[in-house]
Amino acid sequence: MLIQFHILQNYAPSNLNRDDTGAPKDAVFGGVRRGRISSQCIKRSIRRSTAFAENFSQDDLLGIRTRKLPFLIKEELKRQGVDEPDLSLIVDKLSGVGRKIEKKNQDVEGEIEGDAEVAEKEDMVKQLMFLGKNEIRPMASALLETYKKMGAKEWGKADIEKITKGLKTSLPRSVDIAMFGRMTTSDAFEDVSAAVQVAHAISTNALNQEFDYFTAVDDLADEPGAGMIGDIEFNSSTYYKYVNVHWEELLANLGDDRAVAEQGVLALLDAVVKAHPTGKQNTFAAFNLPDLVLVEVTDANLPVSYANAFLKPAKASHDATLMQNSIAQLEKYIEKVAAAYNLHPKRACLNLDGEDFPMSERVKSLDELKNWLKACLPQEV
Repeated sequence: MLIQFHILQNYAPSNLNRDDTGAPKDAVFGGVRRGRISSQCIKRSIRRSTAFAENFSQDDLLGIRTRKLPFLIKEELKRQGVDEPDLSLIVDKLSGVGRKIEKKNQDVEGEIEGDAEVAEKEDMVKQLMFLGKNEIRPMASALLETYKKMGAKEWGKADIEKITKGLKTSLPRSVDIAMFGRMTTSDAFEDVSAAVQVAHAISTNALNQEFDYFTAVDDLADEPGAGMIGDIEFNSSTYYKYVNVHWEELLANLGDDRAVAEQGVLALLDAVVKAHPTGKQNTFAAFNLPDLVLVEVTDANLPVSYANAFLKPAKASHDATLMQNSIAQLEKYIEKVAAAYNLHPKRACLNLDGEDFPMSERVKSLDELKNWLKACLPQEV
């Protein structure tokens, strides 16, 4: 089963996701420059959302991204009663877990985000790792058991890669890792294939980048004039967002826990709709909810993005807003694709304009949309 979310969302002037120059990210699409919010940015806003925290934090079903694996293992070993010097000998070896990643800005949950050639610290590993909280205790126990078998002298000479190869690994019971996957370079942890795919959001309209020139005044200055001056780029765009969820993959990643998988899908929908990127929000406060949320459910695993509805950029007209014309273009494109490829998934649509959406069941609220989606999910037998 495949679940797909299609969203049209207009943001007021903002700089939600910056590039290396501090400007809002962009991309060329259909030969025209567009506003862009990266999938990495969207996934982080989902993982850190209130919806995920309320549903999964208390049960430790959320992972953490960190290089501080040695610190986490050290704290767990302390809880297990390990004292010095054994504690330091075990933990010091862990700085060699993983390896340096030569590529930068990889769009895979769990890889390092910035320059991999960072200064090594004693309490850090070389690679930013995406860890389930349930993985720390068994790994600490396994390391302690191996250490006792080898003895301090042999442990000190052993390579960390040989040690981790002998550890028993298991899939993390973490909703965000199950959804977004992870890639590690350590045998101590299982790679996880992502059950959720997130596209870079692109603007339906041609990008019109603007500049805000600003000054700050020294409140205690004796003379008039600015204490500092600067400028920041921003834009206002209507974005098309696309997310899909492969139900069976998600279920497998969660150890066939159907209840958590269902809870995860519904929380994902809630987070995709409500969570916002945090970039420059203290400056712009662009907290705008979507005008249209379309959900599709199909038995066939055939993902279909409708981004090509906006190959010709949408524009505001004398009788319709940019959002209204974006919705109209999306409607026409979906009808064409459905007819050409015989695609007729179950559809439900939340449209703030209150208009019916082609081939879709109309819902009046997000709660109603979540109830519709819940009813579409496979029932326990």
